[in-house]
Amino acid sequence: MSTLIEVKDLKRYFPVGRVNLFGRHMSFLRAVDGVNFEIRKGENLGLVGESGSGKTTLGRTIIRLIEPTSGSIIFKNENETIDIAALKPGELRRQWRHMQMIFQDPYASLNPRMTVKEIIGESLIANHLASGDELNEQVKDIALLCGLKIRQLSRYPHAFSGGQRQRIAIARALIMHPEFIVCDEPVSALDVSIQAQILNLLKDLQQELNLTYLFIAHDLSAVAYACERVGVMYLGRLVEMSVTEEIYYTPKHPYTEALMSSIPPDSPELSMQKLFIKGEQPSPVNPPSGCTFHPRCKYADDGRCRTEVPEFREAFPGHFISCHHAENLDLQGALKQEIAIASNGMANKGRIDDLNKRRGKIISSQKK
Repeated sequence: MSTLIEVKDLKRYFPVGRVNLFGRHMSFLRAVDGVNFEIRKGENLGLVGESGSGKTTLGRTIIRLIEPTSGSIIFKNENETIDIAALKPGELRRQWRHMQMIFQDPYASLNPRMTVKEIIGESLIANHLASGDELNEQVKDIALLCGLKIRQLSRYPHAFSGGQRQRIAIARALIMHPEFIVCDEPVSALDVSIQAQILNLLKDLQQELNLTYLFIAHDLSAVAYACERVGVMYLGRLVEMSVTEEIYYTPKHPYTEALMSSIPPDSPELSMQKLFIKGEQPSPVNPPSGCTFHPRCKYADDGRCRTEVPEFREAFPGHFISCHHAENLDLQGALKQEIAIASNGMANKGRIDDLNKRRGKIISSQKK
């Protein structure tokens, strides 16, 4: 699978506090701090982490709704390779035809004074891509594709539920026929039953239109359902990234281990043991030295963890980790906990054997 977007040493610092005698800020909030990864064409890459980890800022910086402080955002298509971070305003506007965003709050992201038809077709008009009957046909086609009805196009956003508003937001993002979409927690503001409908819609649209997603979310179960790979962010940095099954079942970073312990198990008979992280998340204005997670990590030592920033490296095939001790840790992912609980008499032998086979298959693939 070819690479569509490659992010290299991307940083976004926000100035805070006082300025010095020369009018320069003395301190910065490091919302995104040296991130490196790639998004493959046609995949759905999930991005998880606690509030304040920099997920949304990273997504908005990639499509330059927020200007990057430094770094490169390489967009690759069949004809050319473009550094989005270096584009001038006019060039960036043309590039936005290939990149769109679905926002978290369907109630705040739609203009209440515009009809659904006007909202969906606005970008076509602004970019002089369609008008008249052609505009009407394109709006109707994309609305039907997103599960809206023709008679709803003349209504205003206040007449719709949250799920219907999110369908309008999805249609607005798709009307330009983009290749890449940043989904910024697109289901977190919706009821659980509606979340499933929107997730299925996004998956169907991805297959039908050959879309590539960056899927930002708090709901780990939704990410597990929707995404092929998952990246974990902590304090503005990526700490782990791999295929979804490895991240959830055999995590290699202590922070990921704690996140995965909060996921409900597959069987209602099982009760997972939550692993709590000590302390509070440090301030991104004054992050800890060395590994930023070391003040809260039970595996941290007084040497490298406190003084040396761990490299975001490929510790196992396709499994990238930012931890000095990743190869030596035996962490408890969701699958390992299920095996332990099941072995204590909470499930039948067939269930235990199935869980052990799944874990063994993942571990053997990591050793290749």
